[in-house]
Amino acid sequence: MSEKKFKSIFAKEFNDLAEIKRAMGFKYETVYASFLRIDKFFTEQNLTEKKLTKETVDLWCRKRSYETKANQCTRISNLRVFCNYLNDIGIETFIPPNGLHSHPPKYDAHIYSDDELKAFFKAVDQSNSVLSECPYRAMIMPVFFRILYTSGMRVSELRLCKVKDVNLEDRYIRVTNAKNQKERLVPIHESLIERCREIKDKIHQNSDDEEYFFLIRPGTPMTLQNVYRNFRRYLEKAGISHTGKGPRVHDFRHTYCINILRKFTDEGKDLLVYLPYMKTILGHESFAETSYYLKLTANRFPYIKEQLEKSFPDIISEVETDEKEFY
Repeated sequence: MSEKKFKSIFAKEFNDLAEIKRAMGFKYETVYASFLRIDKFFTEQNLTEKKLTKETVDLWCRKRSYETKANQCTRISNLRVFCNYLNDIGIETFIPPNGLHSHPPKYDAHIYSDDELKAFFKAVDQSNSVLSECPYRAMIMPVFFRILYTSGMRVSELRLCKVKDVNLEDRYIRVTNAKNQKERLVPIHESLIERCREIKDKIHQNSDDEEYFFLIRPGTPMTLQNVYRNFRRYLEKAGISHTGKGPRVHDFRHTYCINILRKFTDEGKDLLVYLPYMKTILGHESFAETSYYLKLTANRFPYIKEQLEKSFPDIISEVETDEKEFY
């Protein structure tokens, strides 16, 4: 727990709500940090009475000169959650209305074509190691990006996996740092088992089980910056245009999901049976998260839309994702 404490007149309410959210499975440090910012603002406003007026709320919601619109929307959303809680426990408060500031348009996922994937992995396979900076790059990068594509794992889930998490006998990676804090087992594609074994034999002969599996150099785990820098380099070598918004590394996860849904559909499999499997592999907390890929698949591949509509008519017909704020 952070050493910093809530100091405003709403300190007890912030603590109570943070505990409620932690009990619901939210990451405590993230919740605490977001509430701490609001608490600091309340302290600076010298609030002496347990109520929130429209003037105070509007002042918090005002856009800062240094922040993006997305950050502003997040701040407003965090305050709205707290205000709803205060209202529910009987404390007078003005609640920021929904739609006060619209979220920026969602990124349109890039689904890699077969030709793009071939070109990208050809570029990755031509990686050169630099002994003084990244002696393992030629061995690590081809495996790292192939696992991302063939497993649907999130970048940091794979980046932060440790030697003890990679089980080559049973062919799975244990994800312990998932977005929702729930562990899961993700299969390793059979074509990558020997490559993973090579990493283990050549890099981790004397490694502790707690050592990160994907290293830049001895004792140094791969960073997000390292992943993105190499990713952009491979895109350029592969001749894949990057607009500044995408493609992104995360689009390997989107592509995996789309391709597996296409495979299930083309093979005539019952999606009602296979969707729970997909939900588990992706580490989704709810079916609503997985349904995003149903809609994305239906939009990208009209020829399978009919079959998807038979199994999930309510989901496919929806245009907007229902984004709710919970406390």
